[in-house]
Amino acid sequence: MLPSMTGKLKLSVLDQSVAGVGRPQDESIRNTVALAQHCEALGYSRFWLSEHHSLPTIVGTAPEVLMAAIAATTQRIRIGSAGVMLPHYSPFKVAEQFRVLDALAPGRIDLGVGRAPGSDHRTAMLLNPDTRASERFPQQVMELRAWIHGEEMPEGHAGHGIQALPMATTVPQLWMLGSSGYGAQLAAHLGLPYAFAHFIAEDAAQQAMELYRHMFTPGLIGKPQAAVCVWALAADTEEEAWHLFKSRERARMDRNLGRFGPLLPPEQAERAYAPAELAAREDLRRKVMVGTAKQVGERLRALAADLQVEEVAVITWTWDPAAQRQSYELLAREFGQ
Repeated sequence: MLPSMTGKLKLSVLDQSVAGVGRPQDESIRNTVALAQHCEALGYSRFWLSEHHSLPTIVGTAPEVLMAAIAATTQRIRIGSAGVMLPHYSPFKVAEQFRVLDALAPGRIDLGVGRAPGSDHRTAMLLNPDTRASERFPQQVMELRAWIHGEEMPEGHAGHGIQALPMATTVPQLWMLGSSGYGAQLAAHLGLPYAFAHFIAEDAAQQAMELYRHMFTPGLIGKPQAAVCVWALAADTEEEAWHLFKSRERARMDRNLGRFGPLLPPEQAERAYAPAELAAREDLRRKVMVGTAKQVGERLRALAADLQVEEVAVITWTWDPAAQRQSYELLAREFGQ
């Protein structure tokens, strides 16, 4: 089992329901539910789910629905969104959804929210045609916080006298997600836990964490609580890990050209790269955490120490779900020693 003692690194999971060539997309959703059960047995602290839309690589479009399925099939692990892209939705409806989830798994629900669209512009317009919705994100977060905690909206507010049900003795834990200083400052201002998307913007991590800690004022929590979300892949040997990484590497290089699709098996993932792409590939390889559990563990510990966080949420993409499960097993063993 993974330790959850103060001062020791806590591991969580962020899963994105990645699609693979030759595998029906609906199977990827079921694999996510099975992975959550597996990671609970391994001792992981949380299992978070992302929200993306109209993206053939990532088919987890409704984290709140997946969370309900996972809540019904687990007993201990915390389950969360990482996150709900709040500008697409009514904060009141999100509060209702997560209150229902908390009723299904009392005290185990995390509600991570973000401002990014999680999609392209056209898809974002279908979700919410208001092009200025993201400008109201801070107000949305404050409304969501109030409805989750059963606080009364002020007189004159359209929600005055309205409650988000069901009420319970526990409430979801609200988290702010971000990949820049904006989310860090908002989380600090509102006194919320903060999770930084290192896998999106690793170069901005240090500044974001410093902003969060420096500007923090007590709110929902009394002192800063931060986590970092990191892409990592472990295998029995370094050679095997880099072989498995070829699937994600190809997806990343294709994405740079505006091409999106399901993951290819590593045996089919290599292609000829232009000179500029070769430089980008080498830069990617320098930054990613790939190798044996010991190698990946050393880098995760170093990153956590550098950013002064006690929790890391690991994202792992592989074409073969068995390889993904093994990576989480190896890291659980590495951090359980």
